[in-house]
Amino acid sequence: MVLGNETRVTEFILLGLSSNENLQIVFFLLFLVMYLLTVAGNLLILVTIYVDSQLHTPMYFFLSNLSFIDLSFSTVTVPKSLVNFIRKNKAISFSNCFAQLFFFHFFGGTECFHLTLMAYDRYVAICNPLRYSTIMNRKTCLLLVLSTWVGGFIHAFAQTLPTLQLPFCGPNEINHFFCDAHPLTLLACSNTIISEIADRVNSGSLTLSAFLVVSISYGYIISTILKIRSADGRRKAFSTCASHLLVVSLTFGPSVFIYMRPSVAFAGDKLLTVFYNIVTPWLNPFIYTLRNEKVREAMKKLKR
Repeated sequence: MVLGNETRVTEFILLGLSSNENLQIVFFLLFLVMYLLTVAGNLLILVTIYVDSQLHTPMYFFLSNLSFIDLSFSTVTVPKSLVNFIRKNKAISFSNCFAQLFFFHFFGGTECFHLTLMAYDRYVAICNPLRYSTIMNRKTCLLLVLSTWVGGFIHAFAQTLPTLQLPFCGPNEINHFFCDAHPLTLLACSNTIISEIADRVNSGSLTLSAFLVVSISYGYIISTILKIRSADGRRKAFSTCASHLLVVSLTFGPSVFIYMRPSVAFAGDKLLTVFYNIVTPWLNPFIYTLRNEKVREAMKKLKR
């Protein structure tokens, strides 16, 4: 397709994680195993919470929504990556590339908002337990979850639009295993300062703000827990928060580093992205089921 005197790119080439064929086979097997476990683990959590009426509470409603987000988040990038690991043609069409960019940030942004919501849920449950059922009623929970999806959509739209408006006239090789804003911006054949600023401000401020809100919430939570006189009560309160804190650290840590530092190439970006896009959704079901007695008991009932 010709635009003026310039040839417009109609497809991109995803260079992936390595050009070494042996490593690509290793990555294929590793990604395949983790993705299958991600699908199985998150589907198991969804089914368990849906079937067991004792888990029909705000906390587990939010957990089931997180499992769906994790499953969707990995599905945006992993299947295409698996195909590229075992074939020579690693092309992705222009439209599919930007669709991948949009949905990656849609589910990623929604997860950031949702983890913040889960921190608020724990804050209300521990710091204001007598009013918990009143505050976190069914209507409120549904509206809060809906707001995380709307927030994710707005974030993805604001992230995708500035990049989509850039002219791409070659080269078309993306130094990544999926389409993201920064690697795409590097290929643009015009001034990209506005797009780069939008990328950093949008994603950087989202992850950092969410992390700060979660940190402040847990500051109040820990302060309240330390005031509990019973050692058993303190242990149970800490136990309900430990899983969420671990997931927050695994998600926000790499994201804050990638999107808050200066916009320069860094060899570790791809590995950090693998961590929060593939490893974390794979680990989340294990983190929540291994540390949550109610979920483990509900899963045992499914086998009977």
